[in-house]
Amino acid sequence: MKKIVVFASGGGSSVENLYLYFSKKPNFEVLKLYCNNPEAGVLERNRINSLKKLLFSNDDLNSDKILNDLQNLSPDLIVLAGFLKKIPEKIVDLFKNKIVNIHPSLLPKYGGKGMFGINVHKAVIDNNEEYSGFTIHYVNKNYDEGDIIFQKKIIIDTENPMDLAKKILVEEHRYYPQIIENILNES
Repeated sequence: MKKIVVFASGGGSSVENLYLYFSKKPNFEVLKLYCNNPEAGVLERNRINSLKKLLFSNDDLNSDKILNDLQNLSPDLIVLAGFLKKIPEKIVDLFKNKIVNIHPSLLPKYGGKGMFGINVHKAVIDNNEEYSGFTIHYVNKNYDEGDIIFQKKIIIDTENPMDLAKKILVEEHRYYPQIIENILNES
């Protein structure tokens, strides 16, 4: 059985998508959702009600609380799905090449601190890019600089950042679970 845990801070559509995808796979289990935002929509998603959840503070993330919990669960993969905090180095070091993130741009462009969600899409459109897309990458100690696992290029056919965000999210939902499954099958 391959064990997955998910970290999220926002609405949770990607978490729900992952949870539903892996609930149909007998050799995979999403064990727990870690969330740092008490107002996050992910905590209210009905279709993931049976998923164990841990709401934590930023202090908890930087203490040993989360690290110890992760060690006890011993996940095969830690998946970031709209998680907006930097993972502490001690967790990155302990789970080297076992933490993946999805970022809404073609890294290394439009990555780094502060570059998330609509901020990315606005910057892409403001710079008149022809393409955007998303990147799935391993997490290291720096924002959005880990080894790239997969990228999907998408033609920009709008000047509206929200429309671009929606278009990219559809593709993220399509590919993220498949890439995670591939990573776990190869480990």
